[in-house]
Amino acid sequence: MKKVKITVLKTMFNKDLALEYGVDGLTVCPMLKEGQVFYADYAKPEELCNEAWKAIYQYVFALAHGAGSGVFYYGDWIKKPGVAICSCNDG
Repeated sequence: MKKVKITVLKTMFNKDLALEYGVDGLTVCPMLKEGQVFYADYAKPEELCNEAWKAIYQYVFALAHGAGSGVFYYGDWIKKPGVAICSCNDG
């Protein structure tokens, strides 16, 4: 089983949606920072937040177990083999 590199590419905060639907004082997620790197196989890295892990774990598991020699799904999502880009539910 391989270790998979997880990189936080970008964090986002949709201020207009947060103002309309979020509680007062809601801000960008404080758990992850752009450029952070984690390594995992089938288990969540200790420092990675649970919500982010729930969004990516199936791709990490697949890559750790040998998927990725081709592109995911039907080739209409990611053009680089061995790469998956996912969005955390919390931004």
